[in-house]
Amino acid sequence: IDLYYLMDLSYSMKDDLENVKNLGTELMREMAKITSDFKIGFGSFVEKTVMPYVSTTPLRMMNPCLGNHNCTSPFSYKNVLSLTKDGKKFNNLVSQQQISGNLDSPEGGFDAIMQVAVCEKIIGWRNVTRLLVFSTDAGFHFAGDGKLGGIVLPNDGQCHLEGNMYTMSHYYDYPSIAHLVQKLNDHNIQTIFAVTEEFQPVYKELKNLIPKSAVGTLSSNSSNVIKLILDAYNSLSSEVTLEHGKLPDGVSIQYKSFCKNGVTQTGDDGRRCFNISIGDEVNFHISIESQKCLSKDEIIKIKPLGFNEELVINLKFICDCQCSSGGEANSKKCFDGNGTFECGACKCNEGRIGRVCECSKDEVRTEDLDANCRKDNGTDICSNNGDCVCGTCECKKRENPAEVYSGKYCECDNFNCDRSNNNLCGGHGRCECRKCICDANYTGSACDCSLDTTPCLAKNRQICNGRGECKCGSCRCTGSKFQGPTCELCPTCPGVCAEHKDCVQCRAFQSGDKKDTCEKECSNFNMIKVKDRDKLPQPTDQSFPLTHCKERDANDCWFYFTFSVRNDTNEVVVVEQLECPAGPDIIPIVAGVVAGIVMIGLALLLIWKLLMIIHDRREFAKFEKEKLNAKWDTGENPIYKSAVTTVVNPKYEGK
Repeated sequence: IDLYYLMDLSYSMKDDLENVKNLGTELMREMAKITSDFKIGFGSFVEKTVMPYVSTTPLRMMNPCLGNHNCTSPFSYKNVLSLTKDGKKFNNLVSQQQISGNLDSPEGGFDAIMQVAVCEKIIGWRNVTRLLVFSTDAGFHFAGDGKLGGIVLPNDGQCHLEGNMYTMSHYYDYPSIAHLVQKLNDHNIQTIFAVTEEFQPVYKELKNLIPKSAVGTLSSNSSNVIKLILDAYNSLSSEVTLEHGKLPDGVSIQYKSFCKNGVTQTGDDGRRCFNISIGDEVNFHISIESQKCLSKDEIIKIKPLGFNEELVINLKFICDCQCSSGGEANSKKCFDGNGTFECGACKCNEGRIGRVCECSKDEVRTEDLDANCRKDNGTDICSNNGDCVCGTCECKKRENPAEVYSGKYCECDNFNCDRSNNNLCGGHGRCECRKCICDANYTGSACDCSLDTTPCLAKNRQICNGRGECKCGSCRCTGSKFQGPTCELCPTCPGVCAEHKDCVQCRAFQSGDKKDTCEKECSNFNMIKVKDRDKLPQPTDQSFPLTHCKERDANDCWFYFTFSVRNDTNEVVVVEQLECPAGPDIIPIVAGVVAGIVMIGLALLLIWKLLMIIHDRREFAKFEKEKLNAKWDTGENPIYKSAVTTVVNPKYEGK
């Protein structure tokens, strides 16, 4: 096995380079378990060294990286190490590599792949299994992108390495994908794309265009590169795919494969067998057919992709019938020996004409004979579809032996009848004298009208649901209200929303009563999702009936959709977001309840205080009133005895 590691050295791959520096010895150790003869090489690429791919200012050409990062000058492709068995040398040379940089995101990897493929002697490819590992974290430029840099010459597919550097990147455009496929196939190189997760879809599409290639997911720092290479190699080696070179004109080839476990494949899959292990044997049956008789021998080469062995087939075309060598000269079957009877027909001698050489060119006037070959005294001899020989029309032969002119004047043929779906007489009849003779249950000028009413039966076993007529195997509904193949669809009838609610709910939101049987029961319409209700189609904008629907699910969420029938196809446009009632906000509710309780308490206290004040004031006023109305008896109490005793001094004279 020869393995060449082609790495993107733009600045985004800085951390990846550290892990690749020890790749040589580690990969040697792992590949020793698969093969005893292994070589490894290394190359790197960045981008074309012209604007706008890289900055061409002198400072940026010396160091394209910003800040204090030390980077090497940009370059298109560099062959760092040709294929070698020395893993340590690989590690040493890769350790000396420096990251570079460019301006745009896509890289010039296609230039590098082309040079690796066509520079066989410099890279050191041997006549063994060839693997190219393409490692990057970005996309790629391809043919036509060079115009941005003023490069318009197409890539010539030749080797332009001088001093192990690609020197014509500023002169030739990037190669196209088809050009790469051709060169990789010509040189038996199997490609492994080791790319980051972000660019997996792009390179998987590229893999479909490049036979015998694989795609692996590269970690952000390339720490899994050895496992990726081994997995991709095992995947490539477990598949056998045959391919052939350019076929001569009129020659076709068909494959039939007999793979493991009794699996048999035909058509395009007949070229492949999968899941093959070492020691397994698979067989291919190849059929070659020619529709033309070519004057010279041709060669077809058939080979399994990724292998150097090939099968060379020499095609020799037999143009003359083998029976011609056993012809009977001067046969009595040819009007008294005026020709040679060979292959069941007369080959007339010089000067004789006719089906059995019955006429002499010298005895018969051509004008008299031609009159018998004109239909209805017209001007066309044998309807321009044949030759008048001895007063009889001999119709021309066509390249396709199945196409035949016939009739006394060659006025008929079996290939100029009306067609339907590109089939003569719709595939349901035969063409006789430019008119279709239809099979049973078919009618029409092209036998394209079926008399079978089975396709028109509705679910209720009525033809066209009783709302149309069956013509040529399809319903023509009366009026514009009912539609569909059996006139059972009514987009504007009441109930259409409820009828399709469960199916729309399960397909759009994976919920509802039909969630478990959605795929089986709800595949009768095409669904389109839109972001909001404003994007739903409006009845005024449509040339076909349309119904707007608003339905609610089990969670009290509303969803909106439209139902219509367009070109006999049910179409549902649904808003992808549910409108659900907002949940309660707990904090304001609790705060409101507490505040309400406090306010009610304060209000009750204020009311109680107010009532007490009013009550006290009323009592006080009543007291004052009674006080004013009180009448006291001023007489003395007869049993009252004063506690004061007054004594008069008889001698006191008041002085």
